[in-house]
Amino acid sequence: VQLVESGGGLAQAGGSMRLSCTVSGRIASVHYIGWYRQAPGRERELVARIGSGGATNYADSVKSRFTISRDNAKNTVDLQMNSLKPEDTAVYYCNYRQVVGPVDFWGKGTLVTVSS
Repeated sequence: VQLVESGGGLAQAGGSMRLSCTVSGRIASVHYIGWYRQAPGRERELVARIGSGGATNYADSVKSRFTISRDNAKNTVDLQMNSLKPEDTAVYYCNYRQVVGPVDFWGKGTLVTVSS
């Protein structure tokens, strides 16, 4: 499975940004695709994920601000980020997780910088 992120860059606090993850390869019927982030000096953390059935999970810090969605026809998973805060600054990674195996794949990441 290959994952390619796009859409990162610089935004002002209070602004919006949309990240997109394009997924290709052999995708299991039961899987999760998630967005994680890692800020300098901090551990990688889950931001949001969406299951193959459409169920979603969000970190408390982004609930009501971020929305994860998927387009199965285009094999993309997007993360719409609104009301951005400087503490959202991080490298954002797309992750594919297959429960059976288990199997884990990561994209190379895209940098999101939020200025105050």
